[in-house]
Amino acid sequence: MFHLHDKLHYYLYPGAVDMRKSFFTLSGIVTLVMNREVENGEAYIFINRRRNIMKILHNEYGGLVIYHKKLSSGTFKLPLFDESTRSLTMKWHDLMMIVQQVKTTRRVLRKR
Repeated sequence: MFHLHDKLHYYLYPGAVDMRKSFFTLSGIVTLVMNREVENGEAYIFINRRRNIMKILHNEYGGLVIYHKKLSSGTFKLPLFDESTRSLTMKWHDLMMIVQQVKTTRRVLRKR
């Protein structure tokens, strides 16, 4: 039913995405900005500005699926990429490194 695996092609959208966006808007980003086709069965990765929420858009047999991961603390550590790229091609291993290598941030409490 739901599956992401190492045989798929993964594309990371380099810009920050509003996580209120759903199927149609994310599909529009894939088509218009990334110059890809959602129906190809590839997986498209979107991350918010704070880098603590990730959505993966994937077209499976029954239709579009969104995988949604929100971190309770820390941020996703993204690979370095050129600012002008429309998408960053990734492999399954790269995606697992982003998900598993969560960078924790320390909060500094200041006196008022």
